[in-house]
Amino acid sequence: MTGPEIPERPWADVPEGGDSPIKAAVRDRDAAILDMVQAAVRHRQCLLAFQPVVQATAPRNPVFHEGLIRILDETGRVIPAREFMPAVEATELGRLIDCVALDLGLQTLSRTPTLRLSINMSARSIGYGQWMRTLDGALRRDARLGERLVLEISERSAMTVPELVIDFMDRLQGHGIAFALDDFGSGAIEIRHFRDFFFDAVKIDGQFIRGAHRDPEAQATIRALIALAREFEMLTIAESVETRDDADTLVKLGIDCMQGYLFGAPTVHPDWATKPGMRVAG
Repeated sequence: MTGPEIPERPWADVPEGGDSPIKAAVRDRDAAILDMVQAAVRHRQCLLAFQPVVQATAPRNPVFHEGLIRILDETGRVIPAREFMPAVEATELGRLIDCVALDLGLQTLSRTPTLRLSINMSARSIGYGQWMRTLDGALRRDARLGERLVLEISERSAMTVPELVIDFMDRLQGHGIAFALDDFGSGAIEIRHFRDFFFDAVKIDGQFIRGAHRDPEAQATIRALIALAREFEMLTIAESVETRDDADTLVKLGIDCMQGYLFGAPTVHPDWATKPGMRVAG
């Protein structure tokens, strides 16, 4: 006895313009994730994971650490950033996430006097009052804090409001804050704006780094990006370095610093936080 025949595409009879069961399920799942993220941010169920950025040459000491925001669900598990970041980038929730990341980073810097730390931000947060108040308050409490803070802005984000980013960087340089251009080489930035920015470092996009040792075209691209950055006296950092072969290739190409799982995965329990009197903000 056979069961009822199951159509190959059970949503095929959905009226034009209506939701298929699969689309509806995806939409409901995405909405549930955003609700979880919003609740977690509201209740400060967030922390930073830290990953070192190291010198390219021996002894490969850390130059600074990147503080990566981690948002937790009600069970304490990390909600993968890829499942919500694209959806919140241009929203109020995205701004609040930037505020939490900055606040946690500033707390960490205040508690760890030897640390230099980078924090990601969207260019859209520049005009967001709470973000600026968070930064201004920390600088009033400790004017030297800015000298250990690096703000990372992606190519795509910087190009949404380039003039605003340029003015913002100009105003904050007086506090000693450094700036890094994230995802360098992804294609969003225009050279005429690149010349006017005040970036101190560029982080070469991981798409060129992974497997670079066996990819002559990737090597040529990396070499060109390094040359461009050096014209403007910017430090070069390779993202997503995962193998020794890629690291050796990057050193030969002239990279200044590297970041990736080869040198350490992001962790909420970094070595420097285990010293007496030091703890990770959270």
